[in-house]
Amino acid sequence: MTTTDPAALADRVADGELRIHELEDHADYDTAAEARRLLVERETGADLEAVADYTFDAEQADPNVDNMIGAAQVPMGVAGPVPVDGSAAEGDYYLPLATTEGALLASVNRGLSTIRSVGGATTRVTKNGMTRAPVFRVGGVAEAAEVVEWVADNVDRLREAAESTTSHGELLDVEPYVVGDSVYLRFAYDTKDAMGMNMVTIATGEACELVEEETPADLVALSGNLCSDKKPAAINAVEGRGRSVTADVLIPGDVVEDRLHTTPEAIAEANTRKNLTGSAKAGSLGFNAHAANVVAAAFLATGQDEAQVVEGANAITTMDARENDEGTTDLYASVSLASLEVGTVGGGTKLPTQAEALEILGLRGGGDPAGSNAAALAEVIAVGSLAGELSLLAALSSRHLVSAHEDLGR
Repeated sequence: MTTTDPAALADRVADGELRIHELEDHADYDTAAEARRLLVERETGADLEAVADYTFDAEQADPNVDNMIGAAQVPMGVAGPVPVDGSAAEGDYYLPLATTEGALLASVNRGLSTIRSVGGATTRVTKNGMTRAPVFRVGGVAEAAEVVEWVADNVDRLREAAESTTSHGELLDVEPYVVGDSVYLRFAYDTKDAMGMNMVTIATGEACELVEEETPADLVALSGNLCSDKKPAAINAVEGRGRSVTADVLIPGDVVEDRLHTTPEAIAEANTRKNLTGSAKAGSLGFNAHAANVVAAAFLATGQDEAQVVEGANAITTMDARENDEGTTDLYASVSLASLEVGTVGGGTKLPTQAEALEILGLRGGGDPAGSNAAALAEVIAVGSLAGELSLLAALSSRHLVSAHEDLGR
């Protein structure tokens, strides 16, 4: 039975006649969302007027959320423009960032302005591969070795099985790991312009059936956490996941002094003592100042999987004071993000706000060639992260961090 009365639907859920996730079976998507809001307002006393004020059809969000009641609105700003010399990104870019942290956009924009004043930043994607690592049970180490040998001899068969499930994904490699009677196979794929987690999961499931048919291995779990998704992991810092991308810039000393109000030597020392030595003492997997700030804000703005900020912010920042031919000192600055998992198609990138943010970048949808838009997005985010690192380290080394927040009232 369908109805256009959200109050009646809320009553039916409250009476136990319907379950809250069944509302779309009895009404259109927006009516179902309104019925849930009414139910939640009755049960909790909350006023959901702002939550209800969204601008897209609720049906558009069906692939992205369950039990929808509305939308969470995060302020979005823009930083830039900045010239980017990348393997995929080329030209001037504005970077949209969604955040609730005051002063973040101002800080990133200061860094981008400094980079722009010296002609822009250079950036390259150095590795690409979205991973999924199933775990298998074997009888012991002899059977484990048998599985490892079979995999090495049959990568082409595994590739054929995996790629039979997708018209875009390509299997790049399968790396085995043995722990006692457990065998982990870390599959890595080129997922083109998609972030690709669903793609690689389906493809790996097909390949696992072949492994079970041809070896003594029994699949225990399609993900054995050697992938490793949405968790801090050294394997991602070393081997990469998604796109590994580095950005760098060389800034003359006088520009550092004029724009950042400090010196190359002071920034380099702050980076060494804070980001390198301090992070090592803390046992950190990331050796950076606040790469997560830019990664998270860019992810929210452009519709990425926000939980993957865990891996995306796994970055190393380097700062080096370099003497030039004129006998003065320049600042070499870089940031290397080992596992930045981004896409420009699928997932949250199809939602209207996020699609518009990708349009700001000129990177909405699939690229030509395939994969170029996602690679360009990774490169622009890396430059934004570099700008954030420059600005914060300059504020710390000049002792302006507190005053900057006070001046901005945040």
